[in-house]
Amino acid sequence: MHRAGVHAIAPSGRRRSIVEHMTQMASAPGALYLGAHPDDIEIGCGAVIHHIVKQTDILCVTLSDNQKNPDLKNVKSEQLRSMKVLGVPEEKVIFGPFITRVFPDARQEILEYFLSLRRDFQPDLIFVHSKQDVHQDHLTMTDEALRAFRGITVLGFDVVRSSYGFFPHFLVEVTEEDIEKKIEALSQYATYRDKYYFNSELTRSIMIRHGALAEIPFAEGFDILRIVGKFEK
Repeated sequence: MHRAGVHAIAPSGRRRSIVEHMTQMASAPGALYLGAHPDDIEIGCGAVIHHIVKQTDILCVTLSDNQKNPDLKNVKSEQLRSMKVLGVPEEKVIFGPFITRVFPDARQEILEYFLSLRRDFQPDLIFVHSKQDVHQDHLTMTDEALRAFRGITVLGFDVVRSSYGFFPHFLVEVTEEDIEKKIEALSQYATYRDKYYFNSELTRSIMIRHGALAEIPFAEGFDILRIVGKFEK
């Protein structure tokens, strides 16, 4: 499988914009999205997923399905519907065996689970929680992802309710349609309908702000956990 990379100079010799760099990387043959709980991936990456899903081999892995909490009994099926809105088929959505809020106690098991994913899926690009995230499950899995996927570019996404100090240094241009699909995807979570971080105006405003940072209408932002690339001559 072709390895994703950053190419600093376009074939014409002109310097590429940062948006072109990121678009090329986000369109890699194998993009692996890792979230701790149902809704995390869509909150952090929903617009980009919709933007690239037709030309990219995508796998979305949620480590805990939250089914031990009776108040969250519907979130697994809600995530499947949410991903379908984004264009991700059910067979490309995997739920792991881990228990919410105790990921730190399963650190080695999470590492081994990620190593198995690496062998089976052979990703070129990883999306996982930001290092600025204070949720213990989010932070643990990001640490283990950086260990398991050495030699592969890793980007950190923002889950607004638990990220403190997040600032995107990697801005991927998305469209109005991508934003609308992200909002529609999040609306599939009836369980979280009243949560402030599912507010459509908040979702849109974040995309507008990230776009402004790149001087484009809309963007989804990530922090850079590791870049693996090359310069073309």
